[in-house]
Amino acid sequence: MAMLLAVSPLVNAAGEYAPSTNDQARAMVDRLAESGLDRRELTAALDQASRQQKIIDAISKPAERHLRWDQYRNIFIKPERIAGGVDFIRDHRDAMARAEQEYGVPREIIAAIIGVETWYGGNTGSYRVIDALTTLAFDYPPRSDFFGRELESFLTLTSEQGLDPLELKGSYAGAMGLPQFMPSSYQAYAVDFNDDGIKDLWKEPVDAIGSVANYFAEHGWRPGRPLTVAAHLNTSEKPEDIDFNQAKPPYMRVADLQKKGVVADIAIPEDEEVIPLALDYADGHNDYLFGLHNFYVITRYNHSHLYAMAVTTLAEQIQAALQRES
Repeated sequence: MAMLLAVSPLVNAAGEYAPSTNDQARAMVDRLAESGLDRRELTAALDQASRQQKIIDAISKPAERHLRWDQYRNIFIKPERIAGGVDFIRDHRDAMARAEQEYGVPREIIAAIIGVETWYGGNTGSYRVIDALTTLAFDYPPRSDFFGRELESFLTLTSEQGLDPLELKGSYAGAMGLPQFMPSSYQAYAVDFNDDGIKDLWKEPVDAIGSVANYFAEHGWRPGRPLTVAAHLNTSEKPEDIDFNQAKPPYMRVADLQKKGVVADIAIPEDEEVIPLALDYADGHNDYLFGLHNFYVITRYNHSHLYAMAVTTLAEQIQAALQRES
């Protein structure tokens, strides 16, 4: 990644988030300048940030909120994406093996995350990160606190790494690079896995591989443990008193689920806590599974059971394809 020592020289007329006219932006600049960042560079960056209504529109209706499992699955579980995962692992065989050894996270999980997020780096986002984060920090009240913190992290990160905050692009939510890390995650979990002195998640797949593995390890990944267990109903109707599909730590005992009619396909301890999953289809039926601890860890990357299930399924398909071709 080219290192940039200052904000781009192009200076436009001050926009909606200019600290000279926007009280929130001015307060942020004051906080960051007090922590040691350059006030002039901060002001220049926010002067040129631009409000994007399409970003607010996009974040107000994410796919996880309105798609069935079969619809969501079909976005990500495609032959081309599976083949791309196989190629990605083979192209970075040594880095994958090292990530497995150092962090305990399987290569197919690392590949599946990057495959779901950016199609292995093929689409890392088209929005300027500065526009996404200012729009959401200052003009999206439901999550303004969160995105305000992410904007501060972004401005700190770019200052520390000598990057131009006006040039970097990402998702509509401000996620960045091959693994789509938010700025705070970039600061906390990105690693220089190729030892070139730069934590570069935009152009260095090896850094992205190590960073994804580190992220999961830091969130409690348990090496060698499964993600889900298949289950089934022994009743005629889906139980209405089970809180299915919650992206939180395993919260229902296997014994209690059995009493309500949801039974694992294999024997697991009755006192083990799991996440009961009911994956819905167009014809009205559900597939039932028990999400285990590592499934929960995947939801720390994106707080959606659909997302975690897509990653799980893609990883399984990538691993099966690798085994067939070996």
